[in-house]
Amino acid sequence: MGAYILRRLLLIIPTLLGVMIVNFALVQFVPGGPIEQIIAELEGGGDVFEGITGNGGDVQEQAGGGDDRYLGARGLPPEFIAELEKEFGFDKPPFERFLNMMWNYMRFDFGESYFRSISVVDLVLEKLPVSITLGLWSTLIAYMISIPMGIKKAVKDGSSFDTWTSGAIIVAFAIPGFLFAILLLVLFAGGSYFRIFPLRGLTSEGFEDMNAIQQVLDYLWHITLPVIATTISAFATLTLLTKNSFLDEIKKQYVMTARAKGLTEKRVLYGHVFRNAMLIVIAGFPAVFIGVFFGSSLIIETIFSLDGLGRLGFEAAVARDYPVIFGTLFVFGLVGLLVGILSDLMYVFVDPRIDFDSRQT
Repeated sequence: MGAYILRRLLLIIPTLLGVMIVNFALVQFVPGGPIEQIIAELEGGGDVFEGITGNGGDVQEQAGGGDDRYLGARGLPPEFIAELEKEFGFDKPPFERFLNMMWNYMRFDFGESYFRSISVVDLVLEKLPVSITLGLWSTLIAYMISIPMGIKKAVKDGSSFDTWTSGAIIVAFAIPGFLFAILLLVLFAGGSYFRIFPLRGLTSEGFEDMNAIQQVLDYLWHITLPVIATTISAFATLTLLTKNSFLDEIKKQYVMTARAKGLTEKRVLYGHVFRNAMLIVIAGFPAVFIGVFFGSSLIIETIFSLDGLGRLGFEAAVARDYPVIFGTLFVFGLVGLLVGILSDLMYVFVDPRIDFDSRQT
């Protein structure tokens, strides 16, 4: 097992490097970088970048030939454009910038956001609890519902219960998460019918002044609708996966042998079938969590006005905040690859008979 883990760890390096190269190269061809964002702000008369230029909006009044490389830069002094390039590191060739970036990332130095005056690490840590809350609660609830229902569907395969639950699961899987989230808001958050749950946020005003029990209840009250909206697709997939896994095991020879020995159906199901059938379901927990964590966070956080990593990534992409974009991409890519290794370790934990050392790749 040690040799297999070592091979997987070594594969992280070229895989992560490839991800960063592709995304860095794509960004070079995307119009509108951070300098264009500043120029657009100056054209609008803003002064949020006064700390960078030292001149504020008055720079528009200076004469100059501008720089044709940047849209909207005509009329701005070349010295001002050069100062911006130096500030953002764009005075160096792309290859040199990429090498510097990767060297810093290897030391877990992700720099500072262009427009927020805060380090990328602090920014991510600030937004992380919201996304972890959504991902963890959604995954746990999906497993708590899917496993019992999947087992019952397998035992009652072909019955009316199996038929109508399959129909409900298919409908749930077919509904996009964002559409279901909007439906929940309309129905239960004061949209047109009931005002049972809050419309936005994770806490109410005066949360700090509440006692511990009130804080827990307030938190659960706010998180209910976002978690339900995030859980819906994962619940459908896991239920069918559990059912099919149990059906495959039930048809195997060792099950018929156990029944022939006179064991009760409950003993056969939970004493013999459960361990083998649940291997793929339980071992896939880390991957499911990451899928929910990354896949649904942007839309759900936006709809419910939750300040998490999904919105952070979207806002960074719109503002061309490259340190945030590439820093989070590097961290999440690394986490995703490590979770793949963790999933393999979960397989061994659930079933020690699995031996990855015998694999050649």
